[in-house]
Amino acid sequence: MKKPFQRLRGTIRILCAVAFVASAVCDVEAAAAEAPTRQRIKFPDARIGVNGLPWFEQDKPVLRRLPARSKDTFRAAVWSLAQHPSGGRLRFRTDALTIGIVAKNPDTTSMPHMTSIGQSGFDIYVGEDFLGSAAPDKDGRIVKEWTVGKSNALRDITIYLPLYKGVTIEEITLDPKARLELPKPFAVKKPVVYYGSSITQGGCASNPGMSFPAILGRWTDSDFVNLGFSGSGLGDTSVAVVMTEIDSACYVLDYWANPTASQFQATLPGFVDVLRKKHPKAPIIIPGPFYNTGEALEMGFAKEQMEKRKIARDFVEQRQKAGDLFIAYVDGFDLLWKDQAGGLVDGRHCNSLGFYFIARGLEPHLRRAMGLPPR
Repeated sequence: MKKPFQRLRGTIRILCAVAFVASAVCDVEAAAAEAPTRQRIKFPDARIGVNGLPWFEQDKPVLRRLPARSKDTFRAAVWSLAQHPSGGRLRFRTDALTIGIVAKNPDTTSMPHMTSIGQSGFDIYVGEDFLGSAAPDKDGRIVKEWTVGKSNALRDITIYLPLYKGVTIEEITLDPKARLELPKPFAVKKPVVYYGSSITQGGCASNPGMSFPAILGRWTDSDFVNLGFSGSGLGDTSVAVVMTEIDSACYVLDYWANPTASQFQATLPGFVDVLRKKHPKAPIIIPGPFYNTGEALEMGFAKEQMEKRKIARDFVEQRQKAGDLFIAYVDGFDLLWKDQAGGLVDGRHCNSLGFYFIARGLEPHLRRAMGLPPR
C-alpha cells in the first residue's frame, strides 16, 4: 500500500499534467483567435469591375451577355447561349499576395474537343501576364486560390469568365488587410464589339483568356464585348438592335461560319443597316472565312467558302463606293492559312494557337480602325 506522501506526489503530478494540457489548449485557442482570417468579398462588389457584359448593372448578379428586358426578341438558342459569359472579366487592383474565388457551374457536361478550363473555368492575369487557371470539380464547384506576388504592391488583376458555361460567383477572397480598388481604365475609351459564331465565342480555346477577342483586348489595352453564339450566329436583327446600345470603338462582324452563303448574303446588309442607323461613322470590320481543312477535299464546301468570301468583299466594296468610309473587309486567308492548320482542333474551330494566328492577322486592321499606332 502506497504511503500518503507517495499518493500526494502522484496527485500533484496528475494536476500538473492537467494544468499543462489546459495551458496548451488555451494557447492554441488564443492563437486561433488572433490568427488573421481571409477577407471574403461577396460578389458583386462596387470595387470589382465587371467588363464585357454591358447589361450587368441591369441584371446583376446574373452574368450573361444579353439584356433580360429584350429576351423575347431573341431566338431561344441565342438566349440560351447568352448565359455563357464569354468575354466577361472581373477587374480590380489589390495589394493582396493571395487571391481566391468561390463559384459554381450549373452544368458539368463537357465537350470532347475543348478543355474543361476553357468551357467552365477561370483564368487569372496579373497585369498582362497569365498566372493560372481554375476548373470545376465533378459537382461544378470552383474553389481556388492563387499566389499573385511576393510584396504588397498594388497590382491590376483580371479574371476571365468561362467561355461555354454559365457560372455563379459567390465571393472573392483576399489577404486580411489587403486593399481592394477599381482597376485602371483602359487606354481605349470605347469597347470593341464582336458578333459571330462559335469561333468568336471562343471554341475551342484551351483557356478563357485565349479567345481571339481576349487576346486582342490585351494587345490593344481595350475593353471588348463577345457576342459570338455557337451555331447561332445567323445575322439576327434582334442582336444588331441591342448592339447599337453599345457605343463601340469598332464592330467586328465575324459570323460567316454559321449561315449558308445565301443566308449570309441576305442578312449582312440588314445587320449593317441597323448599326449604321445609330452609328453612321463607327468603324465596322467584316472578315471573310479563314482556311478550313475541308476546303482541300470537299469541292462543295470549298465553293461555299469562296462564295462567302466574295459576298463579304463585294458587299464592303459596294458600301465604300456608296460613301461609307468606315467599313473594311479583311481576307480570312490573312488570318489563318493552310500552313497554319495546326491551329485548328477539328479542321474548323481554333485551338489557342489558332486564335493567336487570328488575333495576329486581325490586329493591324483593328488598330487602323481604332486609330491606334502599329504594335
